[in-house]
Amino acid sequence: MILLLYAVLSCTPFVCASLPSPNDTSIHTLDSSTCSPCNTRTLWDILWSCGLTLFACTWTAVHPDIPGVDDGVVRSFCLRLGLMIMTLFIPEVTISWAVMQFLSARDAAKKVNDAIDAPCAHDRRAIWDSDLAVILLGDIPNSSRSSRAGWTLVHGFFADMGGFVLYVDGEPRARLEPSELLRFVHEGSVEMPTITEAEIEDRSKGDGISKCVAILQLVWFVIQLIARYAQGLPVTLLEIDTLGVATLACIVYGFWWKKPKDIGRPYIVHWKSEVTAPPPRGSLTFEYRPGKWIAGCVLSGMMFGAIHCLGWNYLFQAHKEQILWRVASAGMACSPLILVIMTILIETIEWFGFAVLPDRYPEWLLAISTCIHGFSRITIVVLMFLSLRSLPPGAYDTVAWTKFIPHINL
Repeated sequence: MILLLYAVLSCTPFVCASLPSPNDTSIHTLDSSTCSPCNTRTLWDILWSCGLTLFACTWTAVHPDIPGVDDGVVRSFCLRLGLMIMTLFIPEVTISWAVMQFLSARDAAKKVNDAIDAPCAHDRRAIWDSDLAVILLGDIPNSSRSSRAGWTLVHGFFADMGGFVLYVDGEPRARLEPSELLRFVHEGSVEMPTITEAEIEDRSKGDGISKCVAILQLVWFVIQLIARYAQGLPVTLLEIDTLGVATLACIVYGFWWKKPKDIGRPYIVHWKSEVTAPPPRGSLTFEYRPGKWIAGCVLSGMMFGAIHCLGWNYLFQAHKEQILWRVASAGMACSPLILVIMTILIETIEWFGFAVLPDRYPEWLLAISTCIHGFSRITIVVLMFLSLRSLPPGAYDTVAWTKFIPHINL
């Protein structure tokens, strides 16, 4: 993934150099209808190239959680389609979700393994930390050898995506978080699940081939951008936006590489205790920590906005459109940074006792930063499609790949 990100970021100076100079005040455009059919591409070719790259990097990158028991095929498809659309227009949310699940899955697997590796021959006790009870398996009744094999990152993802569902009297009751699962196992209410990593991967519909195809599509797209710069051909705003979305989608790939994909049914955990009453419906929650969510949004939002700043010197049909693009790109890149700076200032002011700010002040800052980022993104999308009305000279010219082949001029 590091090599892929390096390849994407290496094209940054190429794209910047391929854009027209800001000192050129004349705006020359070219209509697709006047282009020669030789060594040219049409507007549909540009849309097809960008659309194929976006589809390959979003549809295959989205790893939805396990659907509910009552969710049908149509509902599951609509959910995945909605996640794809969200990745296309606000990929920052998807990458934040992926980072959050990765950290949560790693934390769950580590703490379950700590319970397995903890010495329980002479010291049978429970270790309690911030919000997850790590129970020694020596105290867990009916724990089998397969339970002691340990959890991997795949197990952690499987648990966080709703892989374990509590059944009471043959009816589904609620999804179980790792902390809730371990607590019920320690109490003897349920048995420790014995599902292995191979069994989880067997349920998964994803494979390395589909992921590699999506990555190769992005690599080919980046190679085309580099080749266009080498031959002095301009890059459209749609291609810049595609580069930004595809870059964040591949980062999502890296965090979700071990996450099972398109699992239809969870692992059933039966309630067996006759002494302890089962938890009522709605009493078990499936929560995540908002701090990780906000941190992921800040970093990915700044990266996404910085990529769109590559179109800073793009020549629009109207000068006001260029100003709007610059303001929107800077707004997308700086709005998360503003949130971080203001948060630090607030903490500093309260630390030294200069003033006491309202409790909802952080929420106001988050709302303001989100609005700025949202309006900037909408402006970017509108200007991106408006620019397709008439593109700069050379935008419809294709790369002459034969020029890159070593040859001798006779």
